[in-house]
Amino acid sequence: MTGAVDRRRDIPRTDALLADPRLVAAARHLGRGPVKAAVTAAQQEARRGGIAPQDVAAAALTTLAALAAEPAPGVHAVLNATGVVLHTNLGRAPLSAAARAAVQEATGYVDVEFDLAGGRRARRGRTALEALLAAVPEAEAALVVNNGAAALLLAVSALAAGRTVLVSRGELVEIGDGFRLPDLIETTGARIREVGTTNCTTVADYTDAADESVACLLKIHPSNFRVVGFGGTPSTAELATTGLPLVVDIGSGLLSPDPAVPDEMDARSTLRDGAALVTGSGDKLLGGPQAGIVLGRADVVERLRRHPVARAVRADKLSLAALEATVRAGHTPTLDALHADPAQLRRRCEALAGRLPGAAVVPSDGAVGGGSGTGVVLPGWAVAVDERLAGPLRCGTPPVVGRVAGGRLLLDLRCVPPDRDDDVARAVAAAQAVPGGDGRSADATGPEQA
Repeated sequence: MTGAVDRRRDIPRTDALLADPRLVAAARHLGRGPVKAAVTAAQQEARRGGIAPQDVAAAALTTLAALAAEPAPGVHAVLNATGVVLHTNLGRAPLSAAARAAVQEATGYVDVEFDLAGGRRARRGRTALEALLAAVPEAEAALVVNNGAAALLLAVSALAAGRTVLVSRGELVEIGDGFRLPDLIETTGARIREVGTTNCTTVADYTDAADESVACLLKIHPSNFRVVGFGGTPSTAELATTGLPLVVDIGSGLLSPDPAVPDEMDARSTLRDGAALVTGSGDKLLGGPQAGIVLGRADVVERLRRHPVARAVRADKLSLAALEATVRAGHTPTLDALHADPAQLRRRCEALAGRLPGAAVVPSDGAVGGGSGTGVVLPGWAVAVDERLAGPLRCGTPPVVGRVAGGRLLLDLRCVPPDRDDDVARAVAAAQAVPGGDGRSADATGPEQA
């Protein structure tokens, strides 16, 4: 009696499979180790009879396609092609070359709290504070904590715990991920007394509500929304006439006025107008690392510095190093993106689209993002490709994140460094090669201008 034919002998050898051009291409993208593991797993499946020997290569490719769609663990450097300058989900401000170098220098032992000349303990982050004071001469003193919300938390804790803070109803805002500033303030033990209405608040509303329990006025720049129509709120200069200590949260961390964001409050103007204390973020319009910046009168800043909460929210050495380098250099990728020339953006888009079959160059308005510059339009251009490429591009190497709109994926180069345009082109080509991710049009002959 003749036995059944053992088809396991027909299973391709590992070296033959690894020489398959499709698997060679996958190894260039994913590495030889994962490709060999996928081949071995497919061979084992064939030995068990789960697939036919001739299907081993296809099974390995299917496994590798799924692997390519899943980013490796860890934080990934991303090319931001969304057109949103301060994209909160992408880490807001990218650090400048000077800031990155400073962070690298600070990864070891550093004199963050040590006087090399005297051989003794020194003020923590003193050189970063000196840089801030040089950039904002209106401030008598400075303090750096770990983020903008922490700066406000520390200010209210030190100045108003157990007492009352006057805040306009129109400024009791909600920030990212459902966090509300009234809740943050009340954790300090301070009591909020709302004044005015949602759309209109006057100086008289503050003075009428003031009594011996009031510790300070708090003005919060509502940078992540706009009130359109009938409304109004007192300026910093008007509130300074009340005689009560005035704390102003400018939000974005802008140190000086910038015409690209004309309605944003800045630290210099706000202090010049009479604020006792200004708080803001380092990783927004300032273009630095995540940090909370406190600037103002020396006696008020010292109260914050000596408060127990200050120890809990202090900035680490890497943030201090990056912040100092950012302030001293004065030039950041954030500024480049905000002030990008639309004509130059169009030329870059045309060059990129010329390398991508079926791509179109289309008008694309960028945005400031990060709760800053609400309503500010940043005119520009983008390369439009098939929206099916969005997923493969996000999971490619490097990941490229664009914006899906109108059934197309828009790749806005505003926030992409010019020397990375080639990387975007290669990423699109790789994404088109992913099974199920080909976004080429059947009749595409070249880039279109729109």
